[in-house]
Amino acid sequence: MLKLYFKVAATLLITTFLNVSEAETLIDFARDIKPILSDKCYACHGPDANRREGGGEDGLRLDTEQGAFEDLGGYQAIVAGNLDSSEMITRITSDDPDIVMPPSEHSKSLTKSEVELLKSWVSQGAKWSLHWSYRPLDRRVKREGNWIDKLILDQLTPLNLKLASKAEDSVLLRRIHFDLLGLPPTMEDLAAFKDADAQTRWTTTIDRLLESPHFGERMAIYWLDLVRYADTVGYHGDQDVSVSPYRDYVIEAFNANLPFDQFTREQLAGDLLPEAGPGEFLATAFHRQTLTNTEGGTDQEEFRVEAIVDRI
Repeated sequence: MLKLYFKVAATLLITTFLNVSEAETLIDFARDIKPILSDKCYACHGPDANRREGGGEDGLRLDTEQGAFEDLGGYQAIVAGNLDSSEMITRITSDDPDIVMPPSEHSKSLTKSEVELLKSWVSQGAKWSLHWSYRPLDRRVKREGNWIDKLILDQLTPLNLKLASKAEDSVLLRRIHFDLLGLPPTMEDLAAFKDADAQTRWTTTIDRLLESPHFGERMAIYWLDLVRYADTVGYHGDQDVSVSPYRDYVIEAFNANLPFDQFTREQLAGDLLPEAGPGEFLATAFHRQTLTNTEGGTDQEEFRVEAIVDRI
C-alpha cells in the first residue's frame, strides 16, 4: 500500500507538467481563510461561549458556517458576494478604533494581505468548506483508460491552468531517481532506459526503483523527521542513545510495502498485538523518539508525562 501511493505520485510526475502562471487565485476556506479566523477571531467569536462577544444574546460565531452567515438582527457578519453588506468586512477595514476588528487590545491585528484575502473570499461567494480529509471522495470519476490524467485536466480547466511542454526523458529520469531514491541516475541507468521498449520504459523504471533498497531509505527520511528520530537525547549534554534498530524497522517497512494501518499500529501498540514478536516490539521504539532527560535532580515523573504528551 505504501508503494502504491508513491507509484501513483511518480506516474503523475511523468504524465503531468503544470504551468500555473495564468491561474486565477481561487480562495479555499479550509486552506486560506480558516487559519486567519482561528488565529485572529476565534478568541472572541469562537467555540468558547463564555468569551464570545457581539452578535446578539449568544454572540457572534465565526467557527461554524451557521454562525458566520446567520441573521444577527438585521445584518450579517458575512453576506456571500457582497462586501458592503458584510459586517465583518466593514469592521476589518475600518479606521475607527471603536469599530475596527480585531480591537487594538486584542494584540492580533490583521495584516493587509489577510484583509485582502478575506475580501476576495467574500467576493468569490464566501464558500465554506471542510478540511480536505473530512470531504467525501468523489465517486463520479470513472477509472477507465488514463483516468488520472483526465481527473487532473478536469480540475485544471476551471483554474485556467495549462499543461507545460514535456521535459526531456533524461530530465524526467533524473527527477524520478531523486524523488524515489534520493540519488541521481548513473550513466548505466540512462543507457538502460534508452535501450528499453518505449511503451514500457517508464513503468519498468518506476517498478525497478520501487524495488531498490534505497527506496525505503529515501521514504524513511520523511517519517523519521516527523517523529524527530535522533541518536542523542536532545538536551544540553546531548549524550548518545542509539535507536538505530528502529530506523532500520522504518526503512524495511517501506521496502516491504507494509500496509499503512499496520505500519502505524505496530508503532503505537505493537507490544499489545496478538502474537507480537520482536519486530512488533521494536516498532514501539517510536515512543522513544522524544527528548529524554536523566540529569541529576530532574523530576522523572514530569519528563515521563512530557514524553507521553509529546508522542500523543
